[in-house]
Amino acid sequence: MRRTVSSGGPYEDVYGYSRAVRVGGHVHVSGTTARAPHLAEGDTYQQAVAALEIIEAALDECGSSLSSVVRTVTYVTDMGDADLVARAHSEVFGAVRPAATLVEVSRLLDPAMKVEIEVYAIEPD
Repeated sequence: MRRTVSSGGPYEDVYGYSRAVRVGGHVHVSGTTARAPHLAEGDTYQQAVAALEIIEAALDECGSSLSSVVRTVTYVTDMGDADLVARAHSEVFGAVRPAATLVEVSRLLDPAMKVEIEVYAIEPD
């Protein structure tokens, strides 16, 4: 059975994607960024925290949780912000310790976006 979740982001309909998709015990959460007001005012740490809150809500709606996350991929526009993103990631996943990748990219959809995070979770059968 396939279940899709929307977070109401404006680009979901434009691009044609879901915030999260659950098939069986597998939950994929799309790359997630902060939204206003965190984009205009937030530093990379605040943007990462905001993105992780959106991810947590999507996982919850799929019947999953942050503790079921087995992999994260984080994209930053400045590797100099790695410690700020790592701090947010560690606050959320410190005990879970998923496999994780951190990649620098030249830019994200909106120039104000500094970090984008995607996660993959597995729920037991």
